[in-house]
Amino acid sequence: MEPGRIVIRPHVTEKALMLAEKNNVLTLIVERGATKRQIKEAVEKLYGVKVEKVNTLITPLGEKKAYVKLAEGYSAMDVLTRLGVL
Repeated sequence: MEPGRIVIRPHVTEKALMLAEKNNVLTLIVERGATKRQIKEAVEKLYGVKVEKVNTLITPLGEKKAYVKLAEGYSAMDVLTRLGVL
């Protein structure tokens, strides 16, 4: 799967911004069939960062949400700024 097709959009809420600021975690809506490994590789290619850990869940709306913890030395807030979210 292409990286651009795996990551659908950033998920921006108060909680997501708090996680980005305090825990260096990006919250993304991703393709439902994507694995954690595919999500990790897609985020690393698309945003030029290193990923430490990926947690996923299915929302009540049927979307797959991924919490992507970035490695030390990379900033989730910088990524969100480059995406135009902030």
